[in-house]
Amino acid sequence: MSVEQATALAEFARACKGAARAVSLYPDTHPAIASSLARVTSTGARLVNGTDVTLTVHPEMIVIDGRSAARPDAVLAELAGLLHERLVGELRIERDATATDWHAFLLLLSRPREELLAEGGISQAWTKTGREHFSIREIDYAEVLRERSGGTAAEWDRIVASCLAGDTASLDERQVATLIAAVSDPKQFQELFDRLREAAGADAQTISVSAGALLQMMRGAMAANAMPSEDANRAIDGAIAGFVAASVTAERGATERLAQAFEALVPDDDQKGRLLDLAHDQAQQTGIGQEAGFEELWQGAQNMLLSYSDTNYVSDEYARELSTARRQAIDVERVSDDPPERIQTWLASVSDAALRDLDLALLRDLLRVEANPEKWSGIAAVVVREIERRTLTDEAEAAASLAELLATEARPHGRAGLAPEAGKALERLATGALARSVVLQLRKVEDSAVQPLVRLCHAVGPVMVRPLAEALAVEENSKAIRRLRELLLGFGAAGRQSVEQLKTSSNPAVRRTAIDLLRVFGGSEALPELASMLSDSDPQVQRESIRAIVQIGTADAHAVLQRALLAGGDARQTLIKELIDLRDERAIPVLCYAIDHTRPRGRLAQMHADIIDALGGLHAHADSLRTLRRVLYAGEWWAPVRTAALRRAASDALRRIGTREAAAILQEAAAKGSRGVRNAARVNAAAATRRERT
Repeated sequence: MSVEQATALAEFARACKGAARAVSLYPDTHPAIASSLARVTSTGARLVNGTDVTLTVHPEMIVIDGRSAARPDAVLAELAGLLHERLVGELRIERDATATDWHAFLLLLSRPREELLAEGGISQAWTKTGREHFSIREIDYAEVLRERSGGTAAEWDRIVASCLAGDTASLDERQVATLIAAVSDPKQFQELFDRLREAAGADAQTISVSAGALLQMMRGAMAANAMPSEDANRAIDGAIAGFVAASVTAERGATERLAQAFEALVPDDDQKGRLLDLAHDQAQQTGIGQEAGFEELWQGAQNMLLSYSDTNYVSDEYARELSTARRQAIDVERVSDDPPERIQTWLASVSDAALRDLDLALLRDLLRVEANPEKWSGIAAVVVREIERRTLTDEAEAAASLAELLATEARPHGRAGLAPEAGKALERLATGALARSVVLQLRKVEDSAVQPLVRLCHAVGPVMVRPLAEALAVEENSKAIRRLRELLLGFGAAGRQSVEQLKTSSNPAVRRTAIDLLRVFGGSEALPELASMLSDSDPQVQRESIRAIVQIGTADAHAVLQRALLAGGDARQTLIKELIDLRDERAIPVLCYAIDHTRPRGRLAQMHADIIDALGGLHAHADSLRTLRRVLYAGEWWAPVRTAALRRAASDALRRIGTREAAAILQEAAAKGSRGVRNAARVNAAAATRRERT
């Protein structure tokens, strides 16, 4: 595409990314929302050619009318990734698109893809907003897969035989089509797995190995059809979740057969909670999901699926005793003459809730009474798993109480010999699945249920900062982002020290999150760390560090940016461009410093012109008035064309500022300046005089 169109597209992408982040972070009434929407509306209008423009979205590229930018641009790739992640294939923007239209669209982009898919996709979600001036053409992988499907019973038998033999490498075209069809249809997925389980027999180990082989074959089939691995994994997760949702709703609970299948398909405990949440959302869309007792039904099914083990712990003799006890209980029930209230009291004492409370009390007592470090370490290992499990099952209050007991022993006043073991237990919590479980809960719980999660994380201590910050870097749910930020800020100075370590992360997204948290955590104290990131290899990290330093806005912050300007090189160009793009009055002293301490020669002449133009668009400031006056009177006799151009730019900027002080500078220059100065100031001085009279 042309340079002009590529530039307009890059400006639009940058504005759109910034507005999407603002919409996800701030409430609708925040000033940052209005300014971000104004910018994306104006850049979008410049991008539209004629009545509308259609953006075709590829995974790392945006194309207009079959043309792409001549040079790769990171901001275009980021916006393309954001749109492609939400399955936007084409986006048509009309000339009449308003800030309200953009706000509605960006709110959809801030939501996780899973939520949008649960509502029928982003195209259907956009239709529900009732807004116009945008058209979204959605990528429908399910439809693509259905078109390629064609599985038969014979193909299933061949696939099952390959899984049992452990041969997952060779797939012919029909097997690929059959596996893809099974992934896109939960019913076919269940039938295929049932056939595999019947062929594997009763041995749990054989079923588990064969299930793993089946999933590997499915991923291979999708790779053969050029589906990205991330999308393939999500499609398989969706198939497993659909299989679980269909079984629970059909049986009105979890059966042992389902528990065995779920254990075989998802052996990783860290994955189970996430897939069960996805299955819950699918089951909630059914008729049973709308019934009053659905949440209780689902909680029981979830508890069984999370606690199921295929290990046979019960001997044959004990199993016979259990059967006898069950028959005796039935006989007692037939002849019982106990009053109903006594029976209800007995039943309540062995309910699921009562047993969970007894488990919790037992673990608390064991942590308190055991003094031997080796034995206490074994108890702590059980407590760690219990904390993770209870966090995943919406029992954060109980999990926090256990974590606080571990933290008590890790402190200096804890019992002798237990502090090292308690520290190791807290470290295992921080490096394990706890952070993911906390984020999962922060996405969905009510505000009243957030505090126990905060208590839990603070009990584990500053070691939780890093995993939570890394989770924040990739989180897309706006509610979870806001809650994670508040949680991290609650760690105070200890949290800031942990965040400083994130600036060395190999993931640019994590480094950008570290910048944001350092700014809020440390203020001026964070300037040395932020200054060190001005030379980061990732341009977006550089931009975020510049923004953070400007927002701190102190004299020390200005000094940091001034030293970076004097260093020269490409970093200076990036710094100036970002300061101009900010349109922030706090950047005025640094922009003026750049003009005052560099000479307008070569590429710097255009930089001077850009800065002067930017100063004219900002509010009046003593530094900008002083600098523009100096440019108006300055000049080099051997460069008359450049001198005249900069003087005119300074005169125009003073007119746009439009204050009484700016008008006085123009009038003085028009009356007392040299001929070149008078020529540059005359027209704008007359306009300023007319405005003052009016």
